[in-house]
Amino acid sequence: MKGMRNMKNAYPVILSEGKEYIVVTIPDFGINTQGKDRTEAMEMARDAIGLMGIDMQDDGEALPKPTEMTDVKPENVGDLVTLVDVDFDEYRRANDLRAVKKNCTIPSWLNVAAEKAGLNFSNLLAEAIREKLKLPERPEHAY
Repeated sequence: MKGMRNMKNAYPVILSEGKEYIVVTIPDFGINTQGKDRTEAMEMARDAIGLMGIDMQDDGEALPKPTEMTDVKPENVGDLVTLVDVDFDEYRRANDLRAVKKNCTIPSWLNVAAEKAGLNFSNLLAEAIREKLKLPERPEHAY
């Protein structure tokens, strides 16, 4: 993802106190999340924006421009409008380096031989895919 550097921004969010949770509305992305307290609600909002933003980038979509806080109108009198800062480069690095579980099938005799040899299936599969696609061990933007 060359050319996507310094992708930091601050988006307005609306915090609404519920009975058990604080609901966070993120108008620029059309999504909601929640947390058990304000700290967790803000963390969940940052995660939701970060993950949705990198998904949008991967789909070739532009990130929305943050709405001015003065243009964000809460529905309830007690709602709090605030900003959440997000570093999309950081979310991309964290997302690219996380492990994902894949289910694959191999012949039983091959499984027995590989286990006897003490092979690590995850490492072997990752190495084979990188070699096949001629990719480095880590994506360039993960450094």
